Amino acid sequence: MNRRILLLSVGLIVLVFSSFNHEEEKINGFDIIVIDAGHGGHDPGCNGGSSREKEVTLSIALKLGKFIEDSLKDVKVVYTRKTDKFIELSERSNIANKNSADLFISIHCNANDNKEANGTETYLMGPHKLEGNLQVSKRENNVILLEKDYKNNKAYEGFDPNSPAGHIIFSLMQNAFRAQSIKFASLVETEFKQKSRLKSRGVKEAGFLVLWRSTMPGVLIETGFLSSEFDRKTLANDSGQNNMARAIYYALKKYKTSQNKK
Repeated sequence: MNRRILLLSVGLIVLVFSSFNHEEEKINGFDIIVIDAGHGGHDPGCNGGSSREKEVTLSIALKLGKFIEDSLKDVKVVYTRKTDKFIELSERSNIANKNSADLFISIHCNANDNKEANGTETYLMGPHKLEGNLQVSKRENNVILLEKDYKNNKAYEGFDPNSPAGHIIFSLMQNAFRAQSIKFASLVETEFKQKSRLKSRGVKEAGFLVLWRSTMPGVLIETGFLSSEFDRKTLANDSGQNNMARAIYYALKKYKTSQNKK
């Protein structure tokens, strides 16, 4: 375990320096955003009623991209997927890195055995301060079990989803763009409060495989609980999905303005 922590720490140092270089290159503008629709293909995500996470996230992602493409002509939108396709977690952040994105947004739906749990949450890469945050990251990170050969994928550096310690290791990983990620996450939750019927559960931190190797500000948005009948009524219909996508779009627009003023 000590050796693994040392290797992860060294990798983090390399990531931080490369991220600072990226920040210097992109300081004069906000040009590219990567939108990641969580799950897909043989990975349905969580379910609630007749709703499947992979379908809800894709619909919201495409709607968000359309808002951006129609109204922010100077911003290029890159999707990790536009169809019902399985994408490995490491490849999702790799797509963002290869495109030198200014922002990475991963869209998901939540679930809980407690059917009364409801509301939105926006996560950035950080330590598991609460047990509930750890459980969310475990559920999302366990997607790698559906990958063909995750144990030999060097991008994961030996991460073991079956080991509780494997998830705790992510407490060492601090996003080099923490301040920007917090700012965007806060804007998203503020817009959810104003433009959706769902309550905001706030900005949180946890260790997500899909975020930890991205070299730009990034967030993972839990748009609501499919296990909640109340949330599901919003997430399962076109109007509700439009409202969620519009809220994220307005947060992005405000974030973009703030970044371009630097």
